[in-house]
Amino acid sequence: MVVFSLKGKLKLIIFVIILAVLVALAGYVFTNDAREIVSMVTGRDSLKPIYQVDTEEKKIAISFDACWGSERTDDILDILDDNKVKATFFLVNIWLEDYPDKAKEVAERGHEIGLHSTTHPHFTQLSVEEMKEELTKNKEMVKKVTGYDAKLFRPPFGDYNNEVIKTARELDLTTIQWSVDSLDWRENLSAQDISKRILERVEKGSIILMHNDGQHTPEVIKAVLPELKRQGYSIVPISELLIKDDWYVDSEGIQRKK
Repeated sequence: MVVFSLKGKLKLIIFVIILAVLVALAGYVFTNDAREIVSMVTGRDSLKPIYQVDTEEKKIAISFDACWGSERTDDILDILDDNKVKATFFLVNIWLEDYPDKAKEVAERGHEIGLHSTTHPHFTQLSVEEMKEELTKNKEMVKKVTGYDAKLFRPPFGDYNNEVIKTARELDLTTIQWSVDSLDWRENLSAQDISKRILERVEKGSIILMHNDGQHTPEVIKAVLPELKRQGYSIVPISELLIKDDWYVDSEGIQRKK
């Protein structure tokens, strides 16, 4: 008969506990909750911005980041009007300073405005105070120029971490990403390439990323908007797509009802 000392028993108990935890985690590796389990254990990447919305309705949102140029903005606004579509525009202060009249027109035509920072930095490289300054100044300028009280924030370059999302929340801002990247800023993609990319990837609850001065952006939305409507999609500003109460964001960045 094997007799364990008290010290030996403690070692055995600890070993059994560790083994049980490892087995449980290994089982989760093959489930959709694996990333959430890893987040709880490591404390990393536990917060997600909203990439897409879980909805049974055929609703989607189109968004435009305004970081450079304005040559094509009027055409985009006209095409949106022609198709009776309202979109969300994320504005940077350096763009607002150069094109205040265009920013006013975006708001006057009934489109939603979100924040995209003051100087377009990588937010994960900033301190909390620097992030707050970027967002506060951005919000103030959007309000001053357009009269719009912005509630959404898109991090420049899509660059985020837990601190970025927490800081935005403290300022009553919801952090938004995208589930369909049009890549309309790439010069090597044709209008047909971009349109195909969007139409192949869109689904219920999608948030589409575009830019206000992409070379082919007007041509793309002129082709894509009627087709999306033909397929039965309703196109709304992001705030109208979002779940309003009792929601959470899962490990894939999908906003879901609790």
